[in-house]
Amino acid sequence: MPPFLTYVSRVSDGLPLVASFAPATSGGRSEVRDEHKTQAKELLKNVGSATSKMSIDTSYQKVFHLLLRDSMCILTMTESSYPKRLAFLYLEEIADLMVEELTKDYGSNQWMTQVGTAARPYQFIKYDVPLQRKQKEFVDPTSRQNTSKLNSDLADIHSIMKKNIQEVLNRGEKLEHMSQISSNLVEGSKKFKWGTKKLTWQARLNQYGPMVAGSTFVLFVLYLKFVW
Repeated sequence: MPPFLTYVSRVSDGLPLVASFAPATSGGRSEVRDEHKTQAKELLKNVGSATSKMSIDTSYQKVFHLLLRDSMCILTMTESSYPKRLAFLYLEEIADLMVEELTKDYGSNQWMTQVGTAARPYQFIKYDVPLQRKQKEFVDPTSRQNTSKLNSDLADIHSIMKKNIQEVLNRGEKLEHMSQISSNLVEGSKKFKWGTKKLTWQARLNQYGPMVAGSTFVLFVLYLKFVW
């Protein structure tokens, strides 16, 4: 059960740049019906506001998968039982393949201009051959190669999740550290405020203490002289 069809289109207006279809079965029956092609083209025309990745169920137990990258939309259709993650790995490899082929033909600085100015549908149909080769690699989702791809992808996701969790934990430690610093600053501010009051009182005592003591002594002498 391979990816039955693959479209690469321009995101801005849905212009199909290249398309590839899985060969018919031994009985001459194709899994890709005309309504599927019509639905695919409609999706490509309205993909401008879509998220970078999405899956959409369609008729006859089929699913469309879309990937937006580098001003291009890559779309495929698989059986509903086909592993979704493997379908997106397929789309990512098709995107890499398109960028590689376009860069080879037009250069790293010009290929996006070529895509943006393409004037007719299927202008890059010559890339159908490498697309078909890539499509054959994903025919059997249980093959050793595809199983290895899925395991590698899961390992990458696990690594990213572990890194994100560690960043959150580190951020928590930093927040706790900042909270401790803030508490220390508040406590230091209180001590500084009390120290300031104490210094102010001592300064006033040093300034007016001798005068008060002298006045008290004079009053005491006068009291002894006139009262006693």
